[in-house]
Amino acid sequence: MVDGALRAVRADPDLHLLLVGPTEVAGVLIDALDPAQRARVTVRPAHTAVDMADDPTAARAESTVRAAVAAVRAGQADAVVSAGSTGATVTAAALGLGRWPEVRRPALAAVLPAISGPVVLLDVGGSLEPGPATLARHAVLGAAYATVAHGLAAPRVGLLSVGTEPGKGDRARRLADPVLSAAALPGDARYVGLVEGYDVCLGTRADVVVTDGFTGNVLLKAVEGAYAMAGGPPPGGDAPRAAALLGVAGTVVVCHGAARADDIASGIALAAHLWRRNATDRVAALLAGDRIDRTTDTEVRTS
Repeated sequence: MVDGALRAVRADPDLHLLLVGPTEVAGVLIDALDPAQRARVTVRPAHTAVDMADDPTAARAESTVRAAVAAVRAGQADAVVSAGSTGATVTAAALGLGRWPEVRRPALAAVLPAISGPVVLLDVGGSLEPGPATLARHAVLGAAYATVAHGLAAPRVGLLSVGTEPGKGDRARRLADPVLSAAALPGDARYVGLVEGYDVCLGTRADVVVTDGFTGNVLLKAVEGAYAMAGGPPPGGDAPRAAALLGVAGTVVVCHGAARADDIASGIALAAHLWRRNATDRVAALLAGDRIDRTTDTEVRTS
């Protein structure tokens, strides 16, 4: 974490870092920076961390991730980047920063470099067993994120399933599909129906692919493994190294637990990019005009 953070400082002359954790871990590496870079790094002592095997609710106690979120809430930092427990990070962000209206479960959105252009895949681990209402809400989040963060004027949104014909998939997808077909997505986004796994890597049918966090996380790591086996970067760019948390009132980026130093640096660069584009507020503004409201969500959940 510290090595990647300091790489990010060297790469971005306008970046300032607040490292939250044990001071003794960061000291040697910070001392290796030149004086100008060292002046842009502050350490906030915190000695309790949420382990990967801990229950996500452990984030409610005093911990590194909770302290980092509190710094954003207090205006002492602009974004949070974590490679710790995903569940704990999502919990701390939702409790500390608050969720957007109508968002019960925030979603992690990763960008995959497909052949025809970038594809936003969500959820990739924030909500493992969502119902159809959550899938529909995540479609709205993904469409708005693709528009704001990646400049897609009219993103095509697909729902990941085991076939493209209506009626395919499990109960959640069978219920979510007609809701999305009738919904007005934000801006000029449009729903294209069910898509399959290879559509994620091709990008020819959809720019945003919606699925549950369990399936999305498995798919993301399988794609990353395929890139590694191929021995080089994918044709559309670098492999995904971090995911943006959508649905909370702040900029939060999550790197996976196996992240290396360059992955951490990439995640910090993503957080800075999103904050500089005012992505959180712009996505929220787009969502204010969508038509998947609480009444629709209730109807979907009780179908």
